[in-house]
Parts: sequence; C-alpha cells; structure tokens
Amino acid sequence: MRNFVLGVCIHLLYLSIGFLFLLPLWWALASSLRPIDDIFRYVSPFSWKAFIPDRLTLQAYYEIFFSKGFGLAVFNSLLVSFSTVVLGLLINSLSGFAFGVLRFPGRNLLFVITVLTFLVPFEAISIPLYTVVRALGWLDTYWALIIPGVANGIVIFLFRQFFSQVPRELVDVARIDGAGWLSIYFRIYLPLSKPVLVSAALLIFLFQWESFLWPLIAVRSENLKVIQVALAGFEQRYQTLWNELFAASVFAALIPLLVLLPLQRYYVQGVTASGFKG
Repeated sequence: MRNFVLGVCIHLLYLSIGFLFLLPLWWALASSLRPIDDIFRYVSPFSWKAFIPDRLTLQAYYEIFFSKGFGLAVFNSLLVSFSTVVLGLLINSLSGFAFGVLRFPGRNLLFVITVLTFLVPFEAISIPLYTVVRALGWLDTYWALIIPGVANGIVIFLFRQFFSQVPRELVDVARIDGAGWLSIYFRIYLPLSKPVLVSAALLIFLFQWESFLWPLIAVRSENLKVIQVALAGFEQRYQTLWNELFAASVFAALIPLLVLLPLQRYYVQGVTASGFKG
C-alpha cells in the first residue's frame, strides 16, 4: 500500500510538472484562436477564460500564411531540415563507421577532436564559417543553410558507440567472403542501426529547425528565410498583432512536437543502444 501511494504521488508530481510546462504553450494556442481584442481581456484580473477561448477564429493563421508569407518560411525550414537529415545520416554514419570499425593511425585522436567540435560555441566559428561559405559562393543559397549543419560531432559519437558494439566476427566473416568496407557498412551495420538512425535524425532535425544565428547571417533574401528568422522579424516588419504572433509561435513549436512525440521511443532506444548516458 505504501508503494502504491508513493507511486501515485510521483505520477501526480510528474503530471503537475508537465502541466506547468504545457501551460504557456496552451495559452499561446488559445490566444492564437482569439480575436486580437480578447487576448488580454481575461489576464488582468485573471480568469480561467484566459485559457479557453469563447470566440474561436482562424483569422490569425489565415493572415500569417496568406498575407504575411509565413508559409514560405515554414517550407524553407522543412526543406533545409529534412535535406540536412538525409545528408547528415549518410555522412555521420560513415564517419561513425570509420571510427568504430576501421583501424588506422591517429583514430582515437581524430575521434576526440571530432567530439570536441560539438563543445565549441557556434559564435566562435561563425565568422570563419561565413568566410568559407562566401568563398564557395554559397551565400544566400540553400547550400549555405544545409551543408554547415550536416556534420555533427554528437551524432558521429552516437554512431561510433553503436558500431563499436557490433560483434567483430561479422566483419571478419564478411571480409573472408570478399566483401568490401562499403558493402559491410550498407549490408551489415546500417540495417542494425535503425534506432540510432532515428535518434540521429531527430537530433539533426531539431538542431536545424531551431537554428537562428547562422540563417540570419548566411541568408538575406526574403524568399530564403527560415522559420526562426521569420518569427524574430515578424514584429519588426509588421505591427504587434498578438494573435498572429502567437499563431506563428505555436506553429514553430508544433512541428517539432509532431515529429518528436511519435518517435521518442526509438530515440530513447537509439541513445541507450549507443551507450550514451547522461
């Protein structure tokens, strides 16, 4: 009985914490569905009606997508994020395969340097990165938004940790049968790494979706703005229309949730399988 009561109390605590985290998002969602005159009407003095709209309207969403061009920013973010995921899974998994399976001089040192790159603040490399991208002629293009986010030290770490745990005997047998390294990678290691692929894809997607500073630096054209840059400049370009601002913010937060929630189980499995623990 004591364990039952303790379990109930713990679950109530979890629900309370989750409720506190979701409350601001719910208020933003409710505010985006109100006429602009009703948004702060029930805030002071506070009323429960602040969280439940009594007059529902989709006008704010219609305005941001059809009048403010917010839909193009959403498309750009989706294109950049998914393109980076596809390239990132290939590049990072090959790097993890090299560090985890192949044997070559300086492997451990290179791996440590690769992982440490994740700890370097982006602000420290933004100017050199800008110089390189400008020299390549990629400024104000999709390439400038996609390529710098492909390689990721923490994702390479996940793949390396998982690949190093695969029995070496599989490689020896394949090598005896005459299989090359790429064949071993595609036929043996990659099919076994599905949970890690999901975890890596989610990490890369979230990094790109939440990216703000680099897209702000690398892109100037309005038709290439991503969602975070468009959201930051929303109030500067237009007057403060709170229902539209809340609608844009809700949409920016909703897509990562829709991607993450169905795949969170695989994400945990991938991180656990890689031996990456906090």
